[in-house]
Amino acid sequence: MLPSFIWFCLLAAAVAVPAQEKRIHHQADLSDRAHDDAHGFQYDHEAFLGKEEAKTFDQLSPEESKARLAKIVDRIDTDKDGYISHAELHYWIRHRQRRYIEENVNKHWHDYDKNQDDRIGWEEYKNTTYGYYLGEEFDDVEDKATYKSMLTRDERRFKAADRDGDGVATREEFTAFLHPEEFDHMRDVVVQETMEDIDKDGDGKINLNEYIGDMFSPEDGESEPDWVQTERKHFSEFRDTNKDGYLDGSEVAHWILPGEVDHADNEAKHLIHETDTDKDEKITKKEVLANWNMFVGSQATNYGEDLTRRHDEL
Repeated sequence: MLPSFIWFCLLAAAVAVPAQEKRIHHQADLSDRAHDDAHGFQYDHEAFLGKEEAKTFDQLSPEESKARLAKIVDRIDTDKDGYISHAELHYWIRHRQRRYIEENVNKHWHDYDKNQDDRIGWEEYKNTTYGYYLGEEFDDVEDKATYKSMLTRDERRFKAADRDGDGVATREEFTAFLHPEEFDHMRDVVVQETMEDIDKDGDGKINLNEYIGDMFSPEDGESEPDWVQTERKHFSEFRDTNKDGYLDGSEVAHWILPGEVDHADNEAKHLIHETDTDKDEKITKKEVLANWNMFVGSQATNYGEDLTRRHDEL
């Protein structure tokens, strides 16, 4: 969920998303591969390393893969007690899966950090994003109200992300600003912005027509597709939990931010269960390296099917 102005500029080039899914912030799975250890460990490799890094390991010799894995184990063991706990492994897997978010933040960081102090102030963001339009309060802009609304909304989101309230964002705070759906303390902002987008009559709640109108606008004489009829049923049977004919903030939160399975947590438990030979619920570097091919790939372990796949990709 990008800030208002960036989102506004990208609408024309947006990737197509099914209308009924565009509001829901699903937690992505760790890999597109089937999780079936009996037929290989590609799911585990991509979960543990991230998809791109897993491809890199597939090109290495077994010796190099194990050597690099040993260094990774040292990085995961943050308290340096010689063991990898569930919490440490969970954090590592979550971190690897968030790399795409970090790459997005890095892409924007230098555009906004004009004084290169490794922080982004609200004024820096505002002037870089809206500077051309700020003269005389958007007087030169055709749709003045829209731009004023976007500026107000971005400022509200920036203040929510700026947890210490000093008017400047650290990299973590700027990440929360660009990707609020990833942070628990930004949930209210995500819900509020969604409510504002859909609640056309401004009564602070969403009725059925507003709910459907956000997904589907029929052309003249066009009949409703089956999926729209399904969404009407979902509104009344599942979304509107108190059956008052409207969605309030709490109901919107349950809709767009569903409580889901923590895939990283499950994978951390799985890897520890499979490699913890002494069953002390934590793993040592020795235990990891004894089961190295579960954590990382190599030319030897991926020679057959995966080598053919790489050839096809090239």
